[in-house]
Amino acid sequence: MTDAVGSIDMPDAQDEAPDSQKKTRKGGKRAKKGPLKRLALFYRQIVAELRKVVWPTRNQLTSYTTAVIVFVVLMIGLITLIDYGLSNAAKYVFG
Repeated sequence: MTDAVGSIDMPDAQDEAPDSQKKTRKGGKRAKKGPLKRLALFYRQIVAELRKVVWPTRNQLTSYTTAVIVFVVLMIGLITLIDYGLSNAAKYVFG
């Protein structure tokens, strides 16, 4: 009977390499680069990540902004009422 392709019975070529031949790296890739090169790499990575972002449309941005403003105004009103009520309660209790 023949083994199927990708069978676990047969190890891959990379699994057969002895541990003594594996390269150990101290400090990773950053240790070999200067601070300006690392800063440039960081900037390139930021730009690459920002290109992946799905930016909202103008209508979505307007609706999200409106929702946030309405929520903040409601919270300000609620906290104002609670503060006013507690203030009057403290005046009533402590005279």
